[in-house]
Amino acid sequence: MITPPLPSRTTSSFWINIQDKASIIEAFFSFAQAEQQREAALLITEENLNEEAAKRYITASLKREFASENGTELNAILPKMSPLNPQYLIKKQNVFQKIVAFVEKFKGVGGKV
Repeated sequence: MITPPLPSRTTSSFWINIQDKASIIEAFFSFAQAEQQREAALLITEENLNEEAAKRYITASLKREFASENGTELNAILPKMSPLNPQYLIKKQNVFQKIVAFVEKFKGVGGKV
C-alpha cells in the first residue's frame, strides 16, 4: 500500500525574517525581565530579607555578573539575627547560594529588580 506524501511546506515558512527576529528577541527580554522581577520579589519574601538592601545587592551583583560574600552588603540584606545565633551562618550561606543561582540565571538580561 502506498500512502501519499504529506503536503510539503514551503521553505520560507521555516525562516523568520529579520523584523520577526528582532521582535522575538525583544519579547524574550521583556519576559525575562518580568521573570527576574517576580523571582527577586519571591526570594526577598521567602527569605524575609531587607527589601531595599536586597534589591541594591542583587542589582550590583547582576551588574558585576557575580555575587560576592565580601564586604557588609550580604550581611545587610539578612533578617535581623545575632551573628552568634547558630542559624545565622546557615541562613547567610543559604541566601548567598540562592542569590548566586539567581545571578547566574539572569545575568545579561538587564532591567530592574
